[in-house]
Amino acid sequence: MILFPPAKINLGLRVTAKRNDGFHNIESLLYPIPLQDVLEFREAAVCKLKLYGKPIPGKLSENLLCKTWELLKKHYDIPPVEIHLLKSIPAGSGLGGGSSDAAFFLKGLNDFFQLRIADEKLMDLAVQLGSDCPFFIQNMPAFVSGKGEITEAGRLDLSGLCLILVVPGVHLSTGHIFSMIKPGIPDLSISEIIKLPITRWQILLPNDFEKIVFTHYPVLAKLKQEFINRGTLYASMTGTGSALYGLFETKPEINNLAKYGTTYQYRL
Repeated sequence: MILFPPAKINLGLRVTAKRNDGFHNIESLLYPIPLQDVLEFREAAVCKLKLYGKPIPGKLSENLLCKTWELLKKHYDIPPVEIHLLKSIPAGSGLGGGSSDAAFFLKGLNDFFQLRIADEKLMDLAVQLGSDCPFFIQNMPAFVSGKGEITEAGRLDLSGLCLILVVPGVHLSTGHIFSMIKPGIPDLSISEIIKLPITRWQILLPNDFEKIVFTHYPVLAKLKQEFINRGTLYASMTGTGSALYGLFETKPEINNLAKYGTTYQYRL
């Protein structure tokens, strides 16, 4: 079976409270984008994982795909599989590639072995793999809250807009960044702001982590200003990673953005 797990961008990201379990409550809107990994698996005598493309830190045995198979094996009698992952979504960029791979693999195993697990149950399993994983089970625009595991349909359509995405060669530690954040309740929720014209988002729709990240990596602040100088409707860092994106009505000039990192462009 061949699957194409996509990346996502965050439209706004607020940290609203520190939880008793050590995590934080957040709110954001996640939106899938066309940047995709390629994941192939088949039944095998023993479990194997082979990686290609962009590097993934950590040991193979600790990869989220291995943990996904192990989690499902605890609940269902599934045989070993051989997995091949062609990585196109950069790790540590805030684009959710690892979570997407795990969620799509979970759905793929369900279909391949005809387990008939309902989406609600799949989402319960997915949250054990990562906070973003439940979003990718449905893979549609969604408001997320709690640790990111609570999802609600976003009903947002950005079709026709041009997305410019730049991924600098900076790998950010999510845990370290969260340790520096100061939670707060915003005057307007992200679900309220998203209903407003997109021309108002740049002022009203923040990513709380930008202040922290931009202080340590001023080049990322310069990159965001590059988007603004080109007339973006909305520009932001996505998640807690280093990737930044801009939404445009028409394709802007992007030639000199390459100095900041790998550049992608898509018509949504």
